[in-house]
Amino acid sequence: MDLPSLVVVLQAALNPNPAERKAAEQSLNQFQYTPQHLVRLLQIIVDNNCDMAVRQVASIHFKNFIAKNWAPLDPNEQQKFLQSDKDMVRDHILVFVTQVPPLLRVQLGECLKTIIHADYPEQWPRLLDWVKHNLQDQQVYGALFVLRILARKYEFKSEEERTPVHCIVEETFPHLLNIFNRLVQIDKPALEVADLIKLICKIFWSSIYLEIPKQLLDPNLFNAWMMPFLNVLERPVPLEGQPVDPELRKSWGWWKVKKWTVHILNRLYTRFGDLKLRNPENRAFAQMFQKNYAGKILECHLNLLGVIRVGGYLPDRVTNLILQYLGSSISKNSMYTLLQPQIDVLLFEIVFPLMCFNDNDQKLWEEDPHEYVRKGYDIIEDLYSPRTASMDFVCELVRKRGKENLQKFIQFIVEIFKRYDEAPVEYKPYRQKDGALLAVGALCDKLKQTEPYKSELEHMLMQHVFPEFRSPVGHLRAKAAWVAGQYARINFSDQNNFRLALHSVVSGLCDPELPVRVDSVFALRSFVEACRDLNEIRPILPQLLDEIFKLMNEVENEDLVFTLETIVDKFGEEMAPFALGLCQNLAAAFWRCMNTSEADDEADDPGALAAVGCLRAISTILESVSRLPQLFVQIEPTLLPIIRRMLTTDGQEVFEEVLEIVSYMTFFSPTISLEMWSLWPLMIEALADWAIDFFPNILVPLDNYISRGTAHFLTCKEPDYQQSLWNMISSVMADKNLEDNDIEPAPKLIEVVFQNCRGQVDHWVEPYLRITLDRLRRTEKSRLKCLLVQVIANSVYYNAVLTLSILNKLCVTTEVFNLWFHLLQQVKKSGLLANFKREHDKKVCCLGLTSLLALPGEQFPGEALERVFKATLDLLVAYKGQITVAANEEEVEDDDMDGFQTDDEDDADASDKEMGVDAEDEDEADNIRLQKLAAQAKAFHPTDDDDSDSDDDFSDDEELLSPIDEVDPFVFFVDTVKALQASDPIRFQNLTQTLDFHFQALANSVAQHAEQRRAEIEKEKMEKASATAPS
Repeated sequence: MDLPSLVVVLQAALNPNPAERKAAEQSLNQFQYTPQHLVRLLQIIVDNNCDMAVRQVASIHFKNFIAKNWAPLDPNEQQKFLQSDKDMVRDHILVFVTQVPPLLRVQLGECLKTIIHADYPEQWPRLLDWVKHNLQDQQVYGALFVLRILARKYEFKSEEERTPVHCIVEETFPHLLNIFNRLVQIDKPALEVADLIKLICKIFWSSIYLEIPKQLLDPNLFNAWMMPFLNVLERPVPLEGQPVDPELRKSWGWWKVKKWTVHILNRLYTRFGDLKLRNPENRAFAQMFQKNYAGKILECHLNLLGVIRVGGYLPDRVTNLILQYLGSSISKNSMYTLLQPQIDVLLFEIVFPLMCFNDNDQKLWEEDPHEYVRKGYDIIEDLYSPRTASMDFVCELVRKRGKENLQKFIQFIVEIFKRYDEAPVEYKPYRQKDGALLAVGALCDKLKQTEPYKSELEHMLMQHVFPEFRSPVGHLRAKAAWVAGQYARINFSDQNNFRLALHSVVSGLCDPELPVRVDSVFALRSFVEACRDLNEIRPILPQLLDEIFKLMNEVENEDLVFTLETIVDKFGEEMAPFALGLCQNLAAAFWRCMNTSEADDEADDPGALAAVGCLRAISTILESVSRLPQLFVQIEPTLLPIIRRMLTTDGQEVFEEVLEIVSYMTFFSPTISLEMWSLWPLMIEALADWAIDFFPNILVPLDNYISRGTAHFLTCKEPDYQQSLWNMISSVMADKNLEDNDIEPAPKLIEVVFQNCRGQVDHWVEPYLRITLDRLRRTEKSRLKCLLVQVIANSVYYNAVLTLSILNKLCVTTEVFNLWFHLLQQVKKSGLLANFKREHDKKVCCLGLTSLLALPGEQFPGEALERVFKATLDLLVAYKGQITVAANEEEVEDDDMDGFQTDDEDDADASDKEMGVDAEDEDEADNIRLQKLAAQAKAFHPTDDDDSDSDDDFSDDEELLSPIDEVDPFVFFVDTVKALQASDPIRFQNLTQTLDFHFQALANSVAQHAEQRRAEIEKEKMEKASATAPS
């Protein structure tokens, strides 16, 4: 397509007629890979005679094409355009990027970023020469613009990837410094000068962010750079030309320069203001920085902050950064000495006023309360907020220098409370009271620990905080709720005071002002956690839930969901009547959050965080009603649409949470419905496509499907779940690009099949053994080796004759058993087994090895029998020892917990009685705990490194449910040996005669323990039968 034709097509792409527009887009897509297409687009972008809208469409098409095709993710993928076109684009874009208007420069800048990240230095070695030449040839803006992109490529790179930075600094920084010095000496600089200085600042920032380039460690060169930075820091921002609009003003070029300068100096102080650096070279540099610059920067920062005292303007971000610097200086003696003479002015005339409610807050409260709430609870906003930085400064000051500052600051706050109480209504300092309450809330941790304040907290709350629940001023009602939440967990000497605060917070849920309602919900969470008598809340529970959901309809915030989770967690099964309604409301909230998140397309969007919170809360509800399986049937239709959608690529951000819900639904439902079974292919597809990192999470529901829906798994052919599982497992096990850690769930799933489908999957034994053996041969990590050997152990337990015949057919029997015994014989320094660390691992090996003992002599010769017999005895002893240690540790933990109380719990037993918990309930609770662990923690997570010599052989999933739970390995061993003695006495006699005294003693000990276990099992069965029998 020639140039004029391309212009026509681009114009058509702007046509309001959808058909014309679509045709144009199809035409662009059709010709996008033709030679010279990219070059022609670039020509249109820079053509001043062309319509601006057409140039903009061309720039977007150009940017998107380069982003997608310049450097394909797959290195083997064929290049989509000619090398000559690439060369021409690289040569021309450098010149054009400075010639186009800012609107188009943004798009070309993105293209440059893509190209530089892909091509520099290997495919574009001349780029640095171009930059260096233009820095000296008065084409300064273009050179700085490109150098900024180049430096940013290495901003977060590790040391070994930062080698090109040294070359960039060596070649360009001398010229940069000359330009910087010239610019700061201009007497009345234009705004364009600010743009150039800002670019220099950004280049410097990217170059020093992770590591100072070695050239700059030279004190003389570093000083040469610090002079212009300190010049910029000290020099007042020009008054002329400052925008009046606050939003435009903070983005004005000269304020941006000030912000970047403060940012850089703060970064240097963070890195080199601490003399306790381990690197000797850096320590010397840090001493030089501390001595020559840290104090000077502090002085400049204090002067800048002084503007606030006289009502001058300082952007929020600059104020925040300066307060961060001052906060970091508090703990350093030399810096605090400089700060101390000005600390009162700083604290009472600058920092405290920043903590108070102000005109901007009032405007936002009245005009956009939703935005007021969002800003108040947004972590990103905190990075820019002078108020947050002021709170942090005060907290750091009383934490590190409390002796000389806490008392006078509290006295200052008390004076404000006093003035407020004494003033008539029309003259009350409402905003100062708000700041004082914020200070009291921010200092809660310090005040709760420090006398005499600790003893006076309840009185202070009653006198100065709780009365504000009835304030005519909305922001004070909100602040009262927030402060009350901060102190909800203190020990109230009068429970009526706790009750008053709780009911005041609950009343706040119905406040006419949205921010008050939101702060009240957040405070409620603390009160629910602190509440010892749930009868305080129980009668109003339906009302609370209604108000929370009303608020969730208005505001997307994960903290709202946290409060709901806390209530569900606290009330447990009592939530059953509300469970369906809760899940329906949370599902509706989830869809709203997702829609908002998709519209905003922001990574840190609060809607996305709230969506995750909704799913987490659903999981908490499912856990709380886990003993009521019929509820799961009712809840399922509400959750299925969410699960279906979020098991696709749409749900990558919430995949873990969705899989947890699937795990609960497949574990606690009375049966697994066909609708739930329809999720299986989605999980398998995700795993094959993009979700390998979530394999341990996917393992849990797949285990549930096979273990709880065994008949359907075995009989269904449309889809064929057995074949589907084989396809997935064989693909994962054969994938040479996957690390050993990545594939651990695969052998665990084979175990699930063999244990749950005994006698019904003979045709799968050989295929699974083949892929297991193939992977075993190239596995390096002993952890995965053990899991793969356990597949063989499970196969032997499944069918010893079949397994041995397959191993013989593959000529690997000796190889397999030699490896198995080798792994069994390895011990750590502590004497514990180095492999098969968990009880479960040992038990699987015991059952597999014991199954071999039952084989007839022609299949299993005498010397092999003796070897297996001895290994099994050793393993049973290790297994018993581990169970004993675990039981003892559990007893010790129980004893420890007996003496454990929170600050708020004077009498744990009393609260248990209030909750109606008795011994039988606790037994039942233990069973439920086992079930929950099975649903949540069936995926075996690594406990320690292969090389570790820790004695911790245990992990959280020891209590998982599996079919072998009912099999006692001691009883199974003794019964198998007795069967051998009965069926082949001579073989048995030959075996026992070969045993030395040690193994004979072990055999007798195991036999005795087996009989003891047999009696215990029988007793447990009888107790269970009598407990379930109708009375």
